[in-house]
Amino acid sequence: MVNTANATRAEIGVIGGSGLYSFLDRVTEVQVDTPYGAPSDSLFLGEVAGRRVAFLPRHGRGHHLPPHRINYRANLWALRSVGVRQVLGPCAVGGLRAEYGPGTLLVPDQLVDRTKARTQTYFDGVPLPDGSVPHVVHVSLADPYCPAGRATVLKAARDRDWEPVDGGTLVVVEGPRFSTRAESLWHAAQGWSVVGMTGHPEAALARELELCYTSLTLVTDLDAGAETGEGVSHEEVLQVFAANVDRLRGVLFDAIAGLPVAADGERECLCAGALGGMDPGIRLP
Repeated sequence: MVNTANATRAEIGVIGGSGLYSFLDRVTEVQVDTPYGAPSDSLFLGEVAGRRVAFLPRHGRGHHLPPHRINYRANLWALRSVGVRQVLGPCAVGGLRAEYGPGTLLVPDQLVDRTKARTQTYFDGVPLPDGSVPHVVHVSLADPYCPAGRATVLKAARDRDWEPVDGGTLVVVEGPRFSTRAESLWHAAQGWSVVGMTGHPEAALARELELCYTSLTLVTDLDAGAETGEGVSHEEVLQVFAANVDRLRGVLFDAIAGLPVAADGERECLCAGALGGMDPGIRLP
């Protein structure tokens, strides 16, 4: 039985993308208001391996939000407001190398932003409804993903006999269209690994909120420049994701159980002190 005192609190967040709209079975649905508007959907709170988890459907439970219209700021703010400090962000991607075919699980360690029109910071100098004004704060994103989270996800995948690709670069495009062949070939020529539409600004916003963020990318297709067919379709992406969703859910469950927390509840990675003591000018939830 869920402790009612904890029913609206969580320590770990999962932002689920295409094909991952049902993650927890027994949940408490919580609507969260933020200074940045409404998140993609309600938060669905439950328990996995004794850990309190908040699940948020990235595109909304009916997949009505395209990548460029997701309110990323509201999503991360909402998760932090219920107590979340560690976030797992699974997403569907296209492979930029022939060896990264459908069904590949790649846990990136780097990110390239090729989006065009997304608000990607909380520190924009625009007053919040309570009158507070964000200061100018520059946060390091040299290593955009939590090292402790990455290690945990890699172990979880290997323990389930799903050998992951350890490291690589996720390039994020605006969408909702897929890449042209020329764009895909260019991305591959840069040495980048996979291409998606939602990994940014999630990672950057999580860092500004001093959240740990770990990306899990499931390759659903070879991107246009890495294959010789007619190019990927949305239906094909969903089919491959559906074929692997149970394996992915299992890895996520094991990663949730294994995410490290010190005895005093504090995290020991650099993500927890990303602001370096700087005053952001706004009160973080």
